[in-house]
Amino acid sequence: MKADNMIKKVEFRCTPEEAKDSLYLKGRIKKELNLSNEIFNFKWSRRSIDARRKKIKFNCVFDVNINGSGFERKKTFFPKNVSNSKSIGIIGAGPAGLFAALRALELGLKPIIYERGKDVRSRRRDLAVLNKKFIVNTESNYCFGEGGAGTYSDGKLYTRSIKRGDVRRVLSWFVHFGADEDILVDTHPHIGTNKLPQIIIAIREMIIRHGGEVHFESKVTDIFEKKSRVFGLEINNSKIVKFDHIILATGHSARDIFYLFFKKKWLIESKSFAIGVRIEHSQNLIDKIQYNGRLNDDFIPPASYNLVSQIDGRGVYSFCMCPGGIIAPCATSQEEVVTNGWSPSKRNNKYSNSGIVVSISPDDFKQTKKNPFVCLDFQKNIEYLCWLYAGETQKVPAQRLIDFLESKVSKNISKTSYQPGVKSVDLNILLPEIISKNLKDAFILFGSKMKGFMTNDAVLHAPESRTSSPIKIPRNEFLQHPDICGLFPCSEGSGYAGGIISAAIDGIKCVEQIKVELES
Repeated sequence: MKADNMIKKVEFRCTPEEAKDSLYLKGRIKKELNLSNEIFNFKWSRRSIDARRKKIKFNCVFDVNINGSGFERKKTFFPKNVSNSKSIGIIGAGPAGLFAALRALELGLKPIIYERGKDVRSRRRDLAVLNKKFIVNTESNYCFGEGGAGTYSDGKLYTRSIKRGDVRRVLSWFVHFGADEDILVDTHPHIGTNKLPQIIIAIREMIIRHGGEVHFESKVTDIFEKKSRVFGLEINNSKIVKFDHIILATGHSARDIFYLFFKKKWLIESKSFAIGVRIEHSQNLIDKIQYNGRLNDDFIPPASYNLVSQIDGRGVYSFCMCPGGIIAPCATSQEEVVTNGWSPSKRNNKYSNSGIVVSISPDDFKQTKKNPFVCLDFQKNIEYLCWLYAGETQKVPAQRLIDFLESKVSKNISKTSYQPGVKSVDLNILLPEIISKNLKDAFILFGSKMKGFMTNDAVLHAPESRTSSPIKIPRNEFLQHPDICGLFPCSEGSGYAGGIISAAIDGIKCVEQIKVELES
């Protein structure tokens, strides 16, 4: 860039139509910066929608290059060839494992990933069988497989975890591997389930091309230690691989890892989580509520919502809200029902769905110190009951919203986006009172905040149960398990993240800590 070039930021508000009119934006920027004959280029820096008033506005922030030729796309990822470098083991190919591997390439470490599930393309076939034939592949499903739960359950990149690490770096790496640059601009960035698989493949190919390894259908069945120092892994009950640094980047549904730790008498703890239902409205209704009667169009995106309340001192809130989305069957074993939501990149499905969940704490149960599995057992029991009430199938127990408030079994539940189908059930009987009562009170409160939300056309699907891990695997100030040196509990499965971005950041942090240890 020439020395006389100048980059300035400019902020203003405008209508949705104006925000998509490049000629208007150029004229407005010229006016805001009081420019005359200067040549300038501009690009979006930040964009958010403000629908609090009847007239919807966009909050716009632009970078403006005055007297410049444009904006160069800066390189953000700097891998090295690590074929002959020190190896680190990574358990899990979700966002934490993949981004840990990418950072390892930059730091000159050789990442070797072991993923229990299949690659994204093979995994898609197993999801089709789950949706159409209701058969759960316990190692390849919405939770297990390349990319983790996020690959086929939405790809939302919004996080409040700014203090945890470099969010911008993670977003920039996604762009490097094929995501739209809009994720660097939008306040609530989203890639979409239809686009994520190709990005995940590009990440894998980069890891392999630079000397790393990615092994699919490679389930870690044991972790070895000697004198409180990790030294290797057992894969698929047979193969032994040696490592003295291992990142445990499993997701919140890898329950076998928790039982393995308990068997070895390594410290694990019960942890608060949340459980409830997934509610589905028509997207048109949510648009009208949030946009003061206006439907989404070419100028405004499908509307979302964020609802939070305290009911008798207990948090009840919306979770993983999916505009224009679909409810998916996310069980990891046959005798359970689990729901989650996702959206394609355009968010153009006719339904809107969101988890509405109730906070559950270990203090809600007796003997919490003696049994680290109290919250997990509670979660498992509800998922099993839902399977029983659904007729021992992958259908989902469902009830219309007003019927739920009035404890009536719903008649003629209309088709929902949940492909295996629904089973009409009174969720007040199925769900424990600690959940059902708080949900009822919260729905009434949410209805007062969003006029029209309370409708019997809305359908509840139970359960929304995999919001986070109900167990925490502790780690010390060096990010290692307090009992096992060299073992780095990481991300959502260990209780240190809550989504794609925070998981990726945690994976990066663990690799950086390994590098520090190796250099000390």
